Amino acid sequence: MDQTTDTTAIGHNTSGLVIEVEVRLFNSLSRFGGVGGFRRMLSLPAGSTVGDILRELSVPASEVFLALQNGRDITSSLYSALNTEKALDDGDVIALSGPVPYSWAYGSPVV
Repeated sequence: MDQTTDTTAIGHNTSGLVIEVEVRLFNSLSRFGGVGGFRRMLSLPAGSTVGDILRELSVPASEVFLALQNGRDITSSLYSALNTEKALDDGDVIALSGPVPYSWAYGSPVV
């Protein structure tokens, strides 16, 4: 019996599984919503990350000021880069916001 393992997989039984996530784009990021508008439903392979969402929607990570996963802040901190390796679960709602002009520190989120 061959016991080779795939180190890139998240589990031995996840091959072919798909998760559904809702992505909401606010402020300066709403332009990346395309014809779907600021709210998009995405089907992604199990094991996908926030970085996969950014790649799917062509959103530069440097333009994301705030990221929320089911209402919880998943942004590393106010002055550090976005954690693009944050894993997603089926049914997650991911909100992404760019900075808001003319607000405290040019970036207080309005989500």
